[in-house]
Amino acid sequence: MRIFGWIFSFLLVSCLVFGYTTLKKDNPDKDKLLLEIISYVLDRGHYDPRDMDDVFSENVYMNFLEAVDSHRFFLQADINFFNRYRLEIDDEIKNTQITFFDLVYEKLMERQQMVEGFYKELLAEPFDFSKDETISLDYENMPYAGSVNNLKEFWRKRMKLNALSRFAAKKKEEANKFKKDSTYSTKSDIEIEKESRKIIEENMDNLFENFDELERKDWFAIYVNAIVAQFDPHTTYFPPAQKDRFDMDMSGKFEGIGARLQKRNQEVNIVEIISGGPVWRDKLLEVGDVILKVAQNEGEEPTEISEMRLDDAVKLIKGPKGTQVYLTVKRVDGTLDIVTVTRDVIEIGQTYAKSSLIKTENHTYGLIELPKFYIDFEDYGERNAAMDVKSEIEQLKARNIDGLIFDLRNNGGGSLKTVVDMTGFFIEEGPVVQVKSTGGRKQILSDEDPTVQWDGPLVILVNEFSASASEILAAALQDYKRAIVLGSKQTYGKGTVQNVVDLNRIVSSNTYGDLGALKITTDKFYRINGQSTQLEGVKSDVVFPDQYTYIDMGEKDQDNPLQWDRIDAAKYEIFDQPLNYEYTLEQSKARLKNSAVIQLIDEQAKWIKAQREDFDYYLNYEAYSKEQKENESYAEKFDKLYEYESPHTFEWLMEANTTLEKNDDLIEMKKRWVESLKKDLYLSEAIHILNDLNTPLGTLPKVAELKK
Repeated sequence: MRIFGWIFSFLLVSCLVFGYTTLKKDNPDKDKLLLEIISYVLDRGHYDPRDMDDVFSENVYMNFLEAVDSHRFFLQADINFFNRYRLEIDDEIKNTQITFFDLVYEKLMERQQMVEGFYKELLAEPFDFSKDETISLDYENMPYAGSVNNLKEFWRKRMKLNALSRFAAKKKEEANKFKKDSTYSTKSDIEIEKESRKIIEENMDNLFENFDELERKDWFAIYVNAIVAQFDPHTTYFPPAQKDRFDMDMSGKFEGIGARLQKRNQEVNIVEIISGGPVWRDKLLEVGDVILKVAQNEGEEPTEISEMRLDDAVKLIKGPKGTQVYLTVKRVDGTLDIVTVTRDVIEIGQTYAKSSLIKTENHTYGLIELPKFYIDFEDYGERNAAMDVKSEIEQLKARNIDGLIFDLRNNGGGSLKTVVDMTGFFIEEGPVVQVKSTGGRKQILSDEDPTVQWDGPLVILVNEFSASASEILAAALQDYKRAIVLGSKQTYGKGTVQNVVDLNRIVSSNTYGDLGALKITTDKFYRINGQSTQLEGVKSDVVFPDQYTYIDMGEKDQDNPLQWDRIDAAKYEIFDQPLNYEYTLEQSKARLKNSAVIQLIDEQAKWIKAQREDFDYYLNYEAYSKEQKENESYAEKFDKLYEYESPHTFEWLMEANTTLEKNDDLIEMKKRWVESLKKDLYLSEAIHILNDLNTPLGTLPKVAELKK
């Protein structure tokens, strides 16, 4: 996103202010200085500054304790002791005091040492997997341990669950070996339990080795983020090392498996699949999957990562190009799987727009898939998303297409300029998006080029992970009634812009080293009809449910999001081309309502929601195995959803602006893409919609059913 002008004058003025104040202080503490600077930046730079009051204080209190502990170390007595600061953190921040942090940090170090001192003792005795026990991992609602013995019991059960998971997997592996070779001598339960327990001990050793490597500044960074997170979910403090990683991410080059991870409720979740990466290329994982364990070599016992910091888990998963990593994964539907990923370098060049011809019985359509709104910020004349989409449209038009499908599913956004230009390809002239900035300044960004690249039937595909720039384009074309939006109930709902402020530029005469950076929300998007895309996103004209329908995935499900609101509408004229718009919507909705496929997808989505909300686990092997088998058996009924194959023909086209020549890797990648298009139920409905849009009024057929 673009950098708005206020930031430069802000930096200039603030540098003078803090240059003066820091010179007046006698050896100021770096942590206090950091709090002072961040408070200043948030107060003057954030789009919607929050009042630091008792409610703010209580939220920071809860957020910080959850972030550093998650009920693993503190006792209820510790919490009772901390409670005196529950409503005083706002005052501490205003006075640049860190007493609460110091107390929590000191007690955390003490409790970590205590747990480190007893976990080997708990692992010295074999686990009894015949005993009827359960454990709840609902960290948000579980009570703190009332005593050291209670804490020991929690750790015993937590380690037993990890051991049971390995025990069950090893039992299955041994049974499979015997099935293949009847002469194979299977290991006894005693041997398998001992091996499983040994691996848990090694994992615990690694956990505390990682804890020992953390410095006080690492824990203080968590505290700072507990503070800034109260402003909105996208305002984030980057300590120096994390700022370097952020810069690398923004460069568009990644090395590893090609997936973004997030830790929630002690689980490492897949939150984005990076187009062009090994996971995307080989269709190995999907958003919502959870990585439980990691192994570097085939056959070795994997390392449990749920207790690790996310950074440490990422280090295990990442690695040099060409090497393999073995991931134990809990799928979205709750089933367990071991996934082998060959690491690779993922560059933005593999995320360019691409297109395909779709040939039906009576029509030829075009499909453009855009993974992100990419741009070279240093030189807009270089290859960018708008330029590429324009070229793909021209290439498809040369093939005499009768309609166009623009796929923005899983597109998390990117450059604002490219989305404004791109929207102009489908309208003559007019506003595209309204932007309201810090301080209340408003502006309307418009397409000023009367040229229209495509004025025929148009369908926009979206889902829950279409965000930011994707939502701007879908919203504008929906408001103009220029396209039919097909997909999930609504898009992600991120209607805000962030800028990164280098905190070192705000302080002159800094003697404390690198202070890091603050990513801060500075602007808010509004549709041309005046409504914000924040929280509500873009509601699809035709809702096609998916497996995420009942899962909390969007901006509205994050902590402290900015609220939805509206401003005055911009002046615009609705597209006047006759395209059977209203009747096509009725046809599609009726078709989906009567579809057995849709009913099965809805059943799957409800089952997945139930699985994800079940935090209770058996610690008895028979009960645990029975539940796993029941889950696997129930999940099989949804295999029908993956058996679908489109009757239409797909022909991928060489990217219009590419300088690459066809080679085996490129051909294989496109082949897999075409295979995925033939299995895509949502794309098939988009084709139905284009058929309806192309049918002359008065000759429209009766509503057809989706192919079962």
